[in-house]
Amino acid sequence: MKTLYEGLFIFPETLDEENLDQAIVRVKEELEKLGGTLESTTRMGKKTFARPLQKQKAGLYVVMMFKLEGTKIDALKLRLKLASNVFRSQFVVATEAEAAQRA
Repeated sequence: MKTLYEGLFIFPETLDEENLDQAIVRVKEELEKLGGTLESTTRMGKKTFARPLQKQKAGLYVVMMFKLEGTKIDALKLRLKLASNVFRSQFVVATEAEAAQRA
């Protein structure tokens, strides 16, 4: 059974709009390879980190709501580590109310 997740993705601040679009498509493709479906995408814009991380001072934040089997979330994390344009990612199980609020 597929579970609804909310994923927070941080991309490098050096990406322009076109490259950010490509990075988001790449995450979607990785998700679909594992049998997941993307429900929604919300761009939150550039945010400055509280302290520098790996010599980065800021990042482009994107929240994606997606459905994926719980057993495949670790595989998604591994695939995203190989993607050069994903700086950080974090996943939480979302409720249907949160999904409706994001839409």
